[in-house]
Amino acid sequence: MAQVQIFIKKSLWENDFLFPTAIWFVSRLFIWTAMLLIAPNLPKPEDGIVPSFGWGVFHAWDSVHYHKITTSGYEFVNDGGQHNIAFFPLFPLMLRGVMNLGLSFEVAGVLVNNLAFLAALYCVYFWVLEHHGTNCARWATTVLAWCPLSLFGTVIYTEGLYLFLSTAALRAFDRHQYRWTAFWGAMATATRPTGLALIPAFVIASWRERRPSIAYLASFATAIGLLLFSLYCAIDFGDPLAFIHAQRGWRPSLGFDWRGWLNMLLNIAIGTSNWRHSSIQNLLHLLLFGIIVSSCYGLWRYRQRLSSIKLFYSFYALVTFLLIFVDEQFINHLLNAVMVLGGAYLLWHLRKQLTSVNIFYGFCGIALLLASGGTISLSRLAYGLVPLSIALGVLLGRYPRQGYLILGWFSVILAKIAIGFAQNLWVG
Repeated sequence: MAQVQIFIKKSLWENDFLFPTAIWFVSRLFIWTAMLLIAPNLPKPEDGIVPSFGWGVFHAWDSVHYHKITTSGYEFVNDGGQHNIAFFPLFPLMLRGVMNLGLSFEVAGVLVNNLAFLAALYCVYFWVLEHHGTNCARWATTVLAWCPLSLFGTVIYTEGLYLFLSTAALRAFDRHQYRWTAFWGAMATATRPTGLALIPAFVIASWRERRPSIAYLASFATAIGLLLFSLYCAIDFGDPLAFIHAQRGWRPSLGFDWRGWLNMLLNIAIGTSNWRHSSIQNLLHLLLFGIIVSSCYGLWRYRQRLSSIKLFYSFYALVTFLLIFVDEQFINHLLNAVMVLGGAYLLWHLRKQLTSVNIFYGFCGIALLLASGGTISLSRLAYGLVPLSIALGVLLGRYPRQGYLILGWFSVILAKIAIGFAQNLWVG
C-alpha cells in the first residue's frame, strides 16, 4: 500500500498536465501567505501602510488606474500629464466583463490575472517541452512562477494576461499556425505596449526561416489590436496617437536614458547617498556590495569543490545577511539591471539552442524597453518577455544545483517584494 501511495504521488508530480498547476498553486500560496498573513502583522514602514487582511492588498499603484478605466473610462488631455489612456484596453475590458457577473473590481482583477498566469505557465511548459524536453520545460515553468516579478501575476496588473497572450502567439508561430498567431498576437498588442515587439520578431523570423507569405501577413495582422485602440483614440479624443502622447506623462522622453542607467548602476555599486554627495556617506553599502560580488563569484568559482550542504548553507547565509541590511530601492535597481542586462546575455549565450522567434522577440523587446526613455519598472516589463524565463529555464536544466540556489534567492526576494507591495511600497 505504501508503495502504491508513493507511486501515485510521484506520478501526479511528474504528470505533464498537472505540473504547471502544482507549481502555480504552491508559488501563489507562498505570495498569498506573505501578503495576507505576514504583512498585516509587521510594523508600519516609513513610507507605507499596515495592510488589512482582504482583497485590498492586491490593489495598489497601476491597479488604481485600471480601476478608474474599468469604472469610469479613459481620460486624456494632451498636456504632458499622467493620463490613463497610456494603459492599453484589453485587461480593463475583461475586468468589466467579469464585474458584470456581480463581482467586485478587486475580485475580478485577481481572478483574471491569476487564471491568465496559470494559462501562461501551461503555454510555456508545453512549448518548451516540444523543443527541449521535460526537464527544461519544468525548469522554465518554475522560473516563470518563482521569479520575484511573478508577484505581478497575482496582483491586479496585466502581467499574467500579457504573458499568456504573447506566449500563445509565439508558440502558434513556431507551430506554423498563422491564424492563431494573428489572433493571439492582436490580443497581446491590445494588452501591453511591449506587444509591439512581436511584429518585428515575427517578420525577422519569417525571413530567417524562409516562411511563406502568409507568415508575413500574420506578422502584420498582429498589429490589429493596436490599430483598434488607435481608432478608439481617434474617435473619442480626436488623436489616434493619444496613447503614445500620454506616455510623456510617465516617461518624459523617448530614447535610451543613459543618465538613468548610469545613475542606476552607480546606485547599485556605491549607494544612493554616496553617489549624491560624491563622497563616502554610507560605508555599509560599499561593504555589502563587495560581499555580494565576492560571495557570488566564490560560490560559482568553487562550486565543484563544495558539498551540496555547504553550498546551500553558504548561499542562504548570504541571502539572510542581505535581507537584514539591503533596502527595497537597492533590490529594485538590482532587479532592473539583472533582468535587462542578464536577460540579453542569456539570449545571446543560448542563441543556438532557442527557436528563432524566441531570440528575435527577446531582443526586440529589450530594445523597446531600452528605447522607452526611462528605467522605471524595467524589471517588471522585462519579466513580461517570456523568452528570458525560457532561456534561464533551459540553462538551469543543465545545472540543477545552481538552479536550486537561484530558486532559493527567488523565493526570499519574492517574499520581500510581496510584503512591500501589500504595504503600498514601490516594488517595480
